[in-house]
Amino acid sequence: MQLGQFTLETVSGGRFKTDGGTMFGVVPRALWAKVFPPDESNMIDQATNCLLIRSGSELILIDTGYGSRLPESQRRRTSSEEGEVLLESLSGVGVSPEDIGTVILTHLHYDHIGGALREDESGQVVPTFPNAAHVVQAGEFEWATSGREELRAAYSADWVTPLADAGLLELVEGDIELRPGIHSIVTGGHAKHHQALLLDSDGQQALYIADLCPTTRHLKSLWCMGYDEEVLVTRRRKPELLGRAADEGWWVLFDHDPETVAARLERDPRSEFTVAEALASL
Repeated sequence: MQLGQFTLETVSGGRFKTDGGTMFGVVPRALWAKVFPPDESNMIDQATNCLLIRSGSELILIDTGYGSRLPESQRRRTSSEEGEVLLESLSGVGVSPEDIGTVILTHLHYDHIGGALREDESGQVVPTFPNAAHVVQAGEFEWATSGREELRAAYSADWVTPLADAGLLELVEGDIELRPGIHSIVTGGHAKHHQALLLDSDGQQALYIADLCPTTRHLKSLWCMGYDEEVLVTRRRKPELLGRAADEGWWVLFDHDPETVAARLERDPRSEFTVAEALASL
């Protein structure tokens, strides 16, 4: 997709399955299963739609998928792909890890940061993108490395401290322009310091909404994930951003939708928002 001066491409950070109930929280199974049918184990398909942005001579990557270091038990349980899926996806579009100059992380859950680290030939954990600044909200880094018991299932310091030790973390605060034409919008909701990203070039806009609205089945304000830290914030912030996208003609980019990576939305008095135009790839 061409968005003004940006060229956008979806690169997979790996497909997996997750329990459908956790993806829809308090929404009854009888409702969500109509739009996202689960398998016999109640699991639904999920993507990690990372975004490659070509901006002049710079290559920018948004999120990194779950990487190649999942415990085997978790990989089997979630049917996660083996190997270096993200690197294979990048290679398929002619990009090597050394080419990436900036990695922007929407938040630090494993399925968004996992691909930022890998094991080298000796088994040492090293940064996957050795020449890239890894941009993340400072509050999110503090949250991920806090060691708080209530966050143990969501974060591990081991996923991010090697980047800090390598001097590759760029910590930012609040709604700012991270790179020319790429603006952070701290949403909260899914994670306290979760950020969406507004891309703006030559009067064209696209919103990488990340886990504030992970798929096109989550457009309703009350259809939130059981993983959300601040579900009431998600319920408020999601319709605010989706409303702007619908009213101003932005593309919305979905990180976990296995079928639709981007869509234009329109308001619908019965269901809040509907998809007016959908893309399966960029």
